[in-house]
Amino acid sequence: MDNTARMIRLLGRLRREMNGAVAESMRYYGRDYGLNYGVSIPTIRSIARAEGCDHEFARYLYVQQVRELRLAALHIADPAAAEIGETDFWAAGIINSEVAEEAAFAFLSRAAWLPEIFGVWCSAGAYGGEEVCGGATRSELLAYAALMSGARARIVRTEPSACDTAVHVVGRYPHSRLVAQGAAALLGGALDAGDISRGEALRLVASLPENDAAAYVADDMSWRMEEH
Repeated sequence: MDNTARMIRLLGRLRREMNGAVAESMRYYGRDYGLNYGVSIPTIRSIARAEGCDHEFARYLYVQQVRELRLAALHIADPAAAEIGETDFWAAGIINSEVAEEAAFAFLSRAAWLPEIFGVWCSAGAYGGEEVCGGATRSELLAYAALMSGARARIVRTEPSACDTAVHVVGRYPHSRLVAQGAAALLGGALDAGDISRGEALRLVASLPENDAAAYVADDMSWRMEEH
């Protein structure tokens, strides 16, 4: 069966789970796609995983202008088969925070080359400052994806510079709630996993700049540190 036939079969399974009300609410919150059937994330994950890993098929799905196919692609993709030269391809498909989150969860956090792109994606303006969706720029979305991936990947969390990068990126995006959430997830994940000590967490929080994003991170870390 070729990729087009497989895609049609997969889309048929996904469409049977469609929810128009959910799709409409997602458009309201800025998560726009070409087509959106409103299928829940757990359902997309379940259906995609039944397909197994097929990296070529995942790349084919990822460029389709259908929400469910793009998200499913991230679970069908094989991180072990992905090469560092593909990063621009995957970056181009991160068009909103939902794709960024699912990419981090399903694919990027398991890619061996994540440490190589982590700092690049966290650099302001690395992929353009134009607004992409819901007020977020492409660079902001990629920074969010990198931080959320790093929060899940010990290979990044244990890098000496990773947590400092999270602090610095908050300074680059002073009003970004997405970047703040990503930075808090990485710092909190490192603390909870024992990759950094409470003392190191206190140092990092103290080094945060004074801005809205940093205030969010500091508040999130305050209750985490109480548990340590």
